[in-house]
Amino acid sequence: MSREISIHSWPGSYYINSEKRWANGILSLTRTTLRFTSEQKQENLTSLRLSQIMEIKMESSSFIFSALTVLEQGNIKHWFGSLRPCRTAVYHVLEHFWRERLLSPTEPQGASAPLSKGQELISLMSGAQRRLEDTGKVLNHQGEQFDNMIQGLDKIESDLSVADKLLSELECPSWWPFGKLPWKSHQEAKSAAAAKVSHTKGLGKGQKVMISIPAIVSHVGNSGNMKPGSLIVLVSSLEVRDANGQLVHSFEKEDVDDIHVHSPYEISVRQRFIGKPDICFRVLSARMTEALSVLEMQYKKKVEITRDYEAFQATLATTPGSPEGAVNIWSVGHGPQTEVPVEVPAGELTQLQLHVLQPTVTEAEAQELKQMLQQLKNLALEAETELERQDEALDLLSCSTDRTTMNINRHTGRMRKLL
Repeated sequence: MSREISIHSWPGSYYINSEKRWANGILSLTRTTLRFTSEQKQENLTSLRLSQIMEIKMESSSFIFSALTVLEQGNIKHWFGSLRPCRTAVYHVLEHFWRERLLSPTEPQGASAPLSKGQELISLMSGAQRRLEDTGKVLNHQGEQFDNMIQGLDKIESDLSVADKLLSELECPSWWPFGKLPWKSHQEAKSAAAAKVSHTKGLGKGQKVMISIPAIVSHVGNSGNMKPGSLIVLVSSLEVRDANGQLVHSFEKEDVDDIHVHSPYEISVRQRFIGKPDICFRVLSARMTEALSVLEMQYKKKVEITRDYEAFQATLATTPGSPEGAVNIWSVGHGPQTEVPVEVPAGELTQLQLHVLQPTVTEAEAQELKQMLQQLKNLALEAETELERQDEALDLLSCSTDRTTMNINRHTGRMRKLL
């Protein structure tokens, strides 16, 4: 039977009720199970499926202090103690993944048969479709930003035309013998206020939420401070918030130096400084795969894959029944999550027998694939149209910016002559 790599693990102890004793070992959380392995014999003392857990609590009594209890179906209670770095951090992580598991689609019972070729293709197409949809969202937000910039430049050009008329009056007033017009200061104050309002509106539109996921967040270097919260990806920033929605830290888009992907469920975001410690947050979430594609589109080369992630990739690639497309870094975790035993040793079947045993693509699967391909084609055409529109908007922005810069420099020179 294949063994899933752990998402997170903690040293601790487990109470063996049949022997009335505590055993030291490692508590590990995988995508589908919670297991405890003994320290000496490396044997599996208990293994609980997340879907069969009824309750997770922090308890203590006159005999057991600062323990974590897990209630399994059938009212079977498991006790875990001496957890490091602390019981609270372990509780937050387990409770998060267990809750998200309950909110996810129903898990198939028992061992499922390997996916057919048609199902594998559908899984690949589904991942590609999600990726293209995320790309479309990013393009849409980018197009809105271009539109806001064009509107801002139009407002600036309008203000510059007013300034040109006022400067002309100041340069050669036909009816005022003194140096300045009496309402000049009032006009300047009014223009400054309008510009401030326009700038504030532009910032508000740029802070549109692209995706928000629940997560467990912590400062790097303080693993005991793992607390529930959320990760919010905005157009111009990346926010980490606590369970009450209060802002813990906000990374401006240009201030993010790197985003390390440790696993399909865990990332770290770093902002480097010279002369003082870096700001780095570690984010663990059961729904991290939903945010990874958006992060890659927003931060591109700043997203780095670590060796820890490669271990997940290798494990999924060698798991029987896993779809071939499961090695895609943004689709890991969406495939089948059941452990399937290997029935036939490798090498005992001929190529012809293997080909015969492979399920064929059914008519229903072919029809579904056809529909998905049509949807992908429509999404690609819409993305191409939006890119062409944005190219035109960029050309317009470039011309308008050059013209506005030239007018501002000219008006600045005229104002200096008047002073």
